[in-house]
Amino acid sequence: MENDGRHLILNVHLGLPFPEPENNISRHTVVHGDYLYYHYGCDGVDDRGWGCGYRTLQTISSWVCAQTSSGQSPPGLRQIQEALVTMSDKDRSFIGSRSWIGSFEIALCIDYFYQLPCKILHLRSGADLKAKFEELYEHFDRLGSLAMMGGDSDSASKGILGLCSGKHGHYMLVLDPHFYGPPGSISTNTAQKEGWISWRKIELFERESFYNICLPQLAAQ
Repeated sequence: MENDGRHLILNVHLGLPFPEPENNISRHTVVHGDYLYYHYGCDGVDDRGWGCGYRTLQTISSWVCAQTSSGQSPPGLRQIQEALVTMSDKDRSFIGSRSWIGSFEIALCIDYFYQLPCKILHLRSGADLKAKFEELYEHFDRLGSLAMMGGDSDSASKGILGLCSGKHGHYMLVLDPHFYGPPGSISTNTAQKEGWISWRKIELFERESFYNICLPQLAAQ
């Protein structure tokens, strides 16, 4: 079953408080424009344990579709797998499998479906985030596109929706696709209270894991 987005949350980060008192915040930036929150099970498919990258790709795709007014919808799980086979990134046994995808495959798919290039920002360790923060600020300030982050030992896909810096450190606005439920089973209030959308201090990212951040090169309209 495909999901046309009518029962998914729009702009789930809106109304989420800063991680520090507002007068402590020296700088912040967030995604520009509308997107939908895709998560495990949101199209009736139980993809727990393998679908987080696909769901983050669908969330990014919803943003791209909103910006381009193309009338397209985010691709379904099988469409994504078929696209990667068509591009010769995967062999035919990948279709219908429960194999996960990461930042590189997401960049390929965004280019395939929307003719939109992506930049991959590679971090050797979560400890490198502080050194890359200015580059990430530049991306959100200049383009405002929703990003994806994944790693190796920390292999859980994450949407990155923004950044902020305060008196006590730097934070990333993380959208977690690992909530499981059918369409319409989660509200913005619940997503925020349960931490499916949250500010995460950069020191909480794993020092033992490398990370790749996929940055779609499209400016918000």
